[in-house]
Amino acid sequence: MDSSPSSPKPSLLERLSSLLLREPEDREQLLALLHSAFERNLLDADALSITEGALAASETSVRDVMVPRAQMDVIDIDGPPEQLIPTVIAAAHSRFPVVGENKDDVLGILLAKDLLRSSIEADFNLRDWLRPAVFIPESKRLNVLLREFRVSRNHMAIVVDEYGGVAGLVTIEDVLEQIVGEIEDEYDFDETEANIQLDQSGRYRVKAQTEIAAFNHAFNTDFPDDDYDTVGGMVLHHLGRVPKRNEIVDFGPLQLKVLRADSRRLYTLLVTPPRSIGDTE
Repeated sequence: MDSSPSSPKPSLLERLSSLLLREPEDREQLLALLHSAFERNLLDADALSITEGALAASETSVRDVMVPRAQMDVIDIDGPPEQLIPTVIAAAHSRFPVVGENKDDVLGILLAKDLLRSSIEADFNLRDWLRPAVFIPESKRLNVLLREFRVSRNHMAIVVDEYGGVAGLVTIEDVLEQIVGEIEDEYDFDETEANIQLDQSGRYRVKAQTEIAAFNHAFNTDFPDDDYDTVGGMVLHHLGRVPKRNEIVDFGPLQLKVLRADSRRLYTLLVTPPRSIGDTE
């Protein structure tokens, strides 16, 4: 019979310390370690979310977050000059691809702020104010693209497919939102404003959290609320997924365009009502 004393079992603290100090062997173990740290209040929720987003960026390709070609807001180089500013105001972007014959013919990028010169310069020439366009493949990883954005100081890239055609566009905001979550800008709702607000273009900005009853009252519609309570829930139920920014969804007489969304949540919609209710308050 062995009379040697048995080794004492490691305490809970020792086991936890061993877990924390052990180098993770793969991504799954690293994520498990991060979640364990969060549960013990060593990381807060924001830090955990950002770290997870940064890890996911290395496995996410541009095609997963880009604005598809069909939903790109572009400016026609040969379009009427008087339509430039109304187009920019309606789309509410800070940068626009400028195209020639079609969306495959991207000539450059126009910054909305440069259009201020069109109101004071009689000989304003759109071509003179185009910035060079950056073209990237659909397969590029987000972490690589973010590094390139930082080095080049570009904020937008045109995404091309394997045949050289334009597949969509991606902005630095699209990339950052995959890491840190939704980024608010000057066009976003203030927290104190109403859920439904008339836009200067005659359309309505609607928060996804707007209740179906309030939405029906504002737009004279009768969408059911049996399976969902909010407009965002209605869109998610209809599509079966979270829509991408600038995606357009038709609901009866209304056209809904996604203004703000990330990979996890829908935030704001732009609603184009029928003319018969265009004066709805």
